[in-house]
Amino acid sequence: MIHTEASLDTLRHAGDELADATVAALFERGEVGTFNTLMRYVSTAGAPLPDGLPEVAWEYLEATRVPPSWVDWGEMEKARLFFIDNNVHISTALSFAAMPACYVVPRVAKLLSATHGLKYPSKRMAETGQFTVYLMRPDAFEAGSRFVPAAQKVRLLHASIRHHLKRENRWDTEALGTPICQEDMIGGQMFFSMLVLDSLHRLGVHLSTEGAEAYYYAWRVVGAMLGVDQEAVPKTLDEARAFLDLYMVRHMGPSEEGAVLTRQLIDLYEEVVPGTFFDPVVSALIRHLVGDTCADWLEVPRTPWDTVVKAVPHLLGVLETVEDRSPLGAWALDRLGHLTTVLELSSLTRGRVMHYAIPEHLKKDYGVAGTVPRARRWTPPAATVS
Repeated sequence: MIHTEASLDTLRHAGDELADATVAALFERGEVGTFNTLMRYVSTAGAPLPDGLPEVAWEYLEATRVPPSWVDWGEMEKARLFFIDNNVHISTALSFAAMPACYVVPRVAKLLSATHGLKYPSKRMAETGQFTVYLMRPDAFEAGSRFVPAAQKVRLLHASIRHHLKRENRWDTEALGTPICQEDMIGGQMFFSMLVLDSLHRLGVHLSTEGAEAYYYAWRVVGAMLGVDQEAVPKTLDEARAFLDLYMVRHMGPSEEGAVLTRQLIDLYEEVVPGTFFDPVVSALIRHLVGDTCADWLEVPRTPWDTVVKAVPHLLGVLETVEDRSPLGAWALDRLGHLTTVLELSSLTRGRVMHYAIPEHLKKDYGVAGTVPRARRWTPPAATVS
């Protein structure tokens, strides 16, 4: 589906009927606290629901406990292998491109600042990283997995934010549309899929068309689990390019919340990087991946490393050559990638499982594996907006 300004205007005023109705009923009956307490013990798919769970919540969890009937499991396995082969690169793109891209949309930055205190960016990044790792496990949709309950809770989290902002008259619906509307949810899906693929290409990571399409497909499945209208979601990478271009031109710009969120992201990862000498690499990577205009809007500082990071594609090319020519080298690099991702995530979560609870109050001021032959390497669809 190719979208227009008019079709996006319609999506701008649409929410998630099922989740919105569930949250409204929980608040109306004063059952939010009970739900959050009991759901802390429901973290794996197939686990029995606890006694005392509000009936409306039980009905929601039953309705959303299985993935869409149209899921192609062969395609999902391709996506998982693609993630395993590129996990460090994908984590880099998520952290230094997808998240800052969220911040460059002012109303999204405002919404992100409303969910929990701006003083805790590690929680936000830990939740995002953990959610992605859960998705890419081989048992993501089977009994015992953590992905499905996480998706169910995130969907209710989004609905609760809509509920609070509308009920407390803290959101100009006429001017800004519905909080966490369908347009923004699809936009977020594009950031974590299409924009990640763009960033991998910019980093010089050689991708197969098959792998890129499978990765994008996996995020379509995620979108369905999170309540995104599947009739409106771009089905192909070309359609995704057109949507992302139109969405960004419509909405991207500077904001105080975006700059604050970006500064927190930079500070957070500078703490993860050992010592201080390499701290400027964080800012340089963000600027390299999002471009100077967006980086300036987000007040990303310029550093001497801005030029150095442009050599990253050459370094990755060397590593890719090692991987292609040596099975042992390929195994070692895959293990290193896995361990790096686990270390990064554990440093953010501090070894804990992140719980996605319905906030009872908002802030007052819310401001595929293997060698890819050159002829078969994926290149991003061309920009549709100059």
